[in-house]
Amino acid sequence: MRIGEIAALVGVTARAVRHYHHLGLLPEPVRRANGYRDYTVRDAVLLARIRRLTELGLGLHEVRDVLADDAGRDLVEVLEELDEDLARQEALLRERRARLAELLEQAREGRLTAEGPVSPRLAELFGEMARASARRPGPEPAMAARDRELLALLDTVAPDAEQERLMGAMRRMTEAPGAMERAYAVYERLDALVDADPADARVEEAAQELAALLPREVLEQGGRPPEGGLMDTCLADFSPAQAAVVTRALGLAVERVR
Repeated sequence: MRIGEIAALVGVTARAVRHYHHLGLLPEPVRRANGYRDYTVRDAVLLARIRRLTELGLGLHEVRDVLADDAGRDLVEVLEELDEDLARQEALLRERRARLAELLEQAREGRLTAEGPVSPRLAELFGEMARASARRPGPEPAMAARDRELLALLDTVAPDAEQERLMGAMRRMTEAPGAMERAYAVYERLDALVDADPADARVEEAAQELAALLPREVLEQGGRPPEGGLMDTCLADFSPAQAAVVTRALGLAVERVR
């Protein structure tokens, strides 16, 4: 058989056959006097085995290991590893589909915000923020939108345990009577300070109001405000007066819980 014939027989392409030759998976057959390769039934059997192994999900380097052992002793081990890998992929696929179902539900109910997709617990909080904003006159404070962006970032990068702690704190804070309205009042104060001097008297007033809203759980363990890394990045995105409010509020909150 010529290369096109064996490829058609086994159900692969001639290019794949040449690639298997190049990798040493399929030995080069003898050539006829005219220079064409002359494939035998044994070559077709080996090529079919390569196809079956690759269809099972084995990489070509794994196929080479299997073929190197004619007794097939390595095949069981490789297939067991493949089965474990497929099980992991299957679990990941189920997890992604469950996440997609949550997002579809959020979208159908109109709860998928511009910061989404986010976890269901954060989507619920964003829904409460949207309802609180709708009860107010005028446009939403810019700081409220920035706060949602930060929460969406933490929802992605923070460890699960930290997310649970933070969201539990946020839930307890928002459940307090009038808490969401007070939060939006602070957002408005921060918006008003965007061009202010850090020494402005309104900085201390806003810091006092913000500190009163902060639940104990937003502070790092050890009784000090969070610093470095993400906190520095967030503060750098604020105006000097706004950053002063947040820094001062965290300090006041630490003093309150000591």
